[in-house]
Amino acid sequence: MTAPRAGRDRPLQFGLNLPVATPGITPRQLRDVACRAEELGFVEVWLGEHVVLFDKPVDRYPGSASGDAFFPATLAIPDPLVAHAFIAAATERVRLGTGVMLLPQRNPVYTAKHIATLDWLCDGRLDVGIGVGWSSEEFAACGVPFEHRGRRSDECIEVMRSLWTQEISEYSGEFYNLAPCRQYPKPVQLPHPPLWIGGYSDAACRRVARHGDGWYGFDHAAEAVADFVQRLARELEAHQRSVDDIAIVCGAYNLMPRDRSEIVAYTKAGVEQFVLSLRSYRPDEMGDELEHLAFTLM
Repeated sequence: MTAPRAGRDRPLQFGLNLPVATPGITPRQLRDVACRAEELGFVEVWLGEHVVLFDKPVDRYPGSASGDAFFPATLAIPDPLVAHAFIAAATERVRLGTGVMLLPQRNPVYTAKHIATLDWLCDGRLDVGIGVGWSSEEFAACGVPFEHRGRRSDECIEVMRSLWTQEISEYSGEFYNLAPCRQYPKPVQLPHPPLWIGGYSDAACRRVARHGDGWYGFDHAAEAVADFVQRLARELEAHQRSVDDIAIVCGAYNLMPRDRSEIVAYTKAGVEQFVLSLRSYRPDEMGDELEHLAFTLM
């Protein structure tokens, strides 16, 4: 069961993006990194999502000056919920985050089932980071229209919440209709695993205010994060909510801090968990880099 949040004076914690971008990574190495991260005091391990990638994508990667993604199309990225079930079996305390899961590409009934099952299996350690996606080609591969993906995401959330929290669930909307039914097991966390909304747009800001338990940003400078948190605070007030009750999480790959002084700026911006990334491209070097990050930045 999730605990009530205090104010923005919470000490900064650290998460870790699991190194699925490392060529040649194996399930055992992924497990070992997660276990070592737990031992070193990382509070959460994260996995993103892409079901397919393209050698020459037609869409620009968000946040990239060149428009190119920082990862190749050959990235062996596992499904985050399946992979986290594997990690959950090897760990005890570290939380499991999706950063981010591409919700509008998914069937909400199956996704609700998978999330509830994983939260049940890991004894309530799951945080669900969700985004609307950026690749029109990936949506086409999934057989889902790219248009109106924001509204589709909002309805997905409502369908899933009904399945997680109601004894008899039902929903009727523009994109989804759910006849009265039952879905078990329910999540361990009440009322459901936290939903952390990814994105930097005004629409993402509104989605956090309407639906989110937190915000997940990625590869934003501290100044941009501070600006977004101010915008978010105003939007939350309009919804009679407080920014003090929202988790502010920021991850980085291209903008990885080099020392503690760079982390301080994110703390001042309101970030309560900073998600670090390993840059090693040799699996045998990942353990050394993980310990270096822990003792240099944490």
